[in-house]
Amino acid sequence: MPSLRGGPDVRQCLLLWLLLLAAWEAGSGQLHYSVPEEAKHGTFVGRIAQDLGLELAELVPRLFRVASKDRGDLLEVNLQNGILFVNSRIDREALCGRNAECSIHLEVIVDRPLQVFHVEVEVRDINDNPPLFPTTEKTIQFHESRLLDSRFPLEGASDADIGVNALLSYKLSPSEFFFLDVQTNDELSQSLFLVLGKSLDREENAEVKLLLVATDGGKPELTGSVQILIKVLDVNDNEPTFPQSVYKVQLLENTTNGTLVVKLNASDADEGPNSEIVYSLSSDVSSTTRTKFQIDPTSGEIRTKGELDYEERTSYEIQVIASDKGTPSMSGHCKISVKLVDINDNTPEVSITSLSLPVQENAPLGAVIALISVSDRDSGINGRVTCSLTPQIPFKLVSTFKNYYSLVLDSALDRETTPEYKVVVTARDGGSPSLWATASVSVEVADVNDNVPTFAQPEYTVFVKENNPPGAHIFTVSAMDADAQENALVSYSLVERRVGERSLSSFVSVHAESGKVFALQPLDHEELELLQFQVSARDAGVPSLGSNVTLQVFVLDENDNAPTLLPHGAVGAGGAVSEFVPRSVGSGHVVTKVRAVDADSGYNAWLSYELQTSAGNSRSLFRVGLYTGEISTTRALDEADALHQRLLVLVKDHGEPALTATATVLVSLLENSQAPKASSKMLVDAIGREASLVNVNVYLIIAICAVSSLLVLTLLLYTVLRCSATHTDGACAPGKPVLVCSSAMGTWSYSQQRRQRVCSGEGPPKTDLMAFSPSLSQGPESAEERQPPLESEYLAKVGLRIFFLSCQERYYFCIVHDSS
Repeated sequence: MPSLRGGPDVRQCLLLWLLLLAAWEAGSGQLHYSVPEEAKHGTFVGRIAQDLGLELAELVPRLFRVASKDRGDLLEVNLQNGILFVNSRIDREALCGRNAECSIHLEVIVDRPLQVFHVEVEVRDINDNPPLFPTTEKTIQFHESRLLDSRFPLEGASDADIGVNALLSYKLSPSEFFFLDVQTNDELSQSLFLVLGKSLDREENAEVKLLLVATDGGKPELTGSVQILIKVLDVNDNEPTFPQSVYKVQLLENTTNGTLVVKLNASDADEGPNSEIVYSLSSDVSSTTRTKFQIDPTSGEIRTKGELDYEERTSYEIQVIASDKGTPSMSGHCKISVKLVDINDNTPEVSITSLSLPVQENAPLGAVIALISVSDRDSGINGRVTCSLTPQIPFKLVSTFKNYYSLVLDSALDRETTPEYKVVVTARDGGSPSLWATASVSVEVADVNDNVPTFAQPEYTVFVKENNPPGAHIFTVSAMDADAQENALVSYSLVERRVGERSLSSFVSVHAESGKVFALQPLDHEELELLQFQVSARDAGVPSLGSNVTLQVFVLDENDNAPTLLPHGAVGAGGAVSEFVPRSVGSGHVVTKVRAVDADSGYNAWLSYELQTSAGNSRSLFRVGLYTGEISTTRALDEADALHQRLLVLVKDHGEPALTATATVLVSLLENSQAPKASSKMLVDAIGREASLVNVNVYLIIAICAVSSLLVLTLLLYTVLRCSATHTDGACAPGKPVLVCSSAMGTWSYSQQRRQRVCSGEGPPKTDLMAFSPSLSQGPESAEERQPPLESEYLAKVGLRIFFLSCQERYYFCIVHDSS
C-alpha cells in the first residue's frame, strides 16, 4: 500500500490520480489487485467476494470458482471469508519475462444465475535477481602499442528484473592503466568500454587483472561481477575498424533461410598479413542467436540461418569481431541490432468454456450459454480479432471484456422445431490477407412440457352390438404429444360422470397405456341406446397437460326380445281371447284385432301376423291382416260352420333369427235371435275398449309427434346447411319427394316436402324421415297378398339402412342413405 508523502500539492495530485484510476476501473467492470512476486503462501491479496458484491453465504451454493488461463493455481479464494490469497510461488520473471506489465487475469464464475467477473492481479516486481554477466571470467588481449584512449567494448550485465530493479550501474576496480566508460544509447541500453588511460609496457606488466562490478537499483541492492584478465601483446599495433559501431537492420519474420542481413566492411591501417581481416561472431553471442544467423569469415556477410519468429523473439543483437592476421592479431568490434517485423502468420485461437448445456427451450432471452475467449499471437492489427456466429441461429455474441465474449440466447427456442443447434464461432484477425479459425459447439435444446396431447379428431362414433361379452374391446383412442421423454408419455383415463343412477366406470374402462376402451358388462339396446362419454389423455410432464376426446357409443339392436301380446277383450283360461260373432255377418267382417309389441327396434320390432290353420281344413273361415293383426271373416257364415272356432295367431318379428309369440282366439257363433243381445254387449265392450285405448295412447301419440317434429326440423336444418356449403354439383342432383307405395299396412311417404341430394361420390350420409300410416278403411281388397313397399334385400342393394319404430297404430321409419 503506497503512502502519501511530500507536500500538499503532491498529495492532492496523487489523490486525484487515485480517484481517476478507481473510476476507470469501476467503468471497465474489472477488479484490480496487486501482489509482489515471491509472496509467501497465504499472503492476502484482496477481499474479492466483498468487492464483487457477493455474500459469503452464497459462495458455496452458487459454485463460486476461479479460473486462470495458463496460470495454474497461483491464486486461490478462501470460500469461508471470500479472501483472495497467494496459493503458490509467483515468479514474475517466469510469468512475463522482461515485459514492463505483468498481471494474472482471473475469471470468477458463479452460477444461479451464471455471472462472470474479470479480475486482474498485477504482479509487482521485487529485486530478487542480481545482475549477471555472460561469463564470470573474460580474457582480453591488448597490444602494448595501443594508443592512449583505445577502447575495448565489454558485454554488460543483464538483470531479469524490470524498472528501477533492472537499472544497472557499473564500477571498475582501481587501475592505473584502464578506466570504464559507460554510454547510454537512444534505446536506453548501455554500452561499456574499457578505455586505456596509460600506455602499456609488456616487459613491465604482461597481465592486468580487473574486477567489473554491476549494481542494480533495487532495495536492497544486488550485485554481479566479472573477472577481466588483460594480456599485453606486442607487435601488430593497428586494429581493424568499422565505419560505424552499431548497424540497425529490420527483417520480416518470414524471411527465407540464407537472406543477406548486412555486409560488413572493416579496414586495417596495417599492410600485408596484418591488414587481412577475418570476421567472426563474438563469444558473447548467445547460442540462440548463433542458430539464427551466420557470418562469412572472408566477405563479412551476415545471413539468416534458421527460421525467425516475431512471436518468439522480436530483436537480436549480434557482436562481430574483425581480426587481422598479424602477430599478434588485432581486432575491431561492432554490433548489429536486428529488429523483426511482424506479419500475419498466426491464426486466431478460439476457446469455448463454461458451457451451460443443455438449454431449456423456455430459457429467457439473454441467458448465457457459454463463455468464449479468442487470442492471436500476432501484434498490432494482425492480432486484432473479431468474432461472428453461424447465421440464422437464435444466439448472439456479447462482448464482456477484451477478447472475451458470452454466447447468449437471442430469440425463443422450440425443441419440437429444432432439437439441436450446431453453433460455429468464427474468429478473424485484421491482417491482410486475413486469417481465421473456427470452433463449434452443439447446443442441445432440452424439452419442457409445452405441448398438450392431441387426438386426430375431437369426437369418435363407435357402434357396438348389444349383448357383448364382458370386457370386450370396443375401441382404441390414441393421442400424440409433440414433446419428448416423460413429457410425451401419454396416459388415458375416463372423465367420470353419472349415467342414470350408475357411474360411467361401471359401463366402460380405458387402459391407461394403450388407450383401449373396454365394455365392462353386456350392453342392452333397450336400456341404453347411446352412451356418450369423454376420455382424457394426460402426459407425464410437470405440470401435466391434457385434453379430452368424446366417444359416442351407439348400442346396436339385436333380436333378443320376442313379441309380447297385449291384453285385449275377455281373456279366458290359458290366456285365450273370447269373441262372439253372429251368423248373419257377411264376408270381411272384423271379428277382433290381435295386438302385440316388441321391445326391440327396427326390423327386429316389425311384426307380422299369421293364422295357423288346422290340419285338414282346406277352406278357412277367418283370416288375419299380415301387419294389422285384424281377424276378419273370409265368407258369409252358414249353418254348417261349427259353433265354436279356435284360432291360433302366430305373431313373428323380422329379426334374424325371427322370434314368435302365439295368440289364441276363441270365436263363438251366435244364432240370429241371440245377436241383438250379444251385439249390445259387444258394442258396450268395444266402446269401452276404444275409450281405454284412446286414453292410453293419446299421450304416446302426442310425445311421438313432438319428437318426430323435432327430428324432422333438425334434419331439415342440417340438410340445408350441408347443401348451402356444397359448391360442386358432381354427380349430385336435386331429388323430388315421391309417393312410394300404398298397401294394406298403410302409405309410405316423405314426412316433409323438401329438396334432397343423393350423391354417388364421397360425402356424408343423406337422411330422409319417412312415416307410415296404416289404412283405416279395410275392404275385401285388403288382402295379405299385398307386400310391404320396402324389403331388406332392396334396401341393401341401394345402400339404405332403415330404423323402425312402431307404436300402436302408427309406424315410423328413418331411412339413412350411406354414400360410402
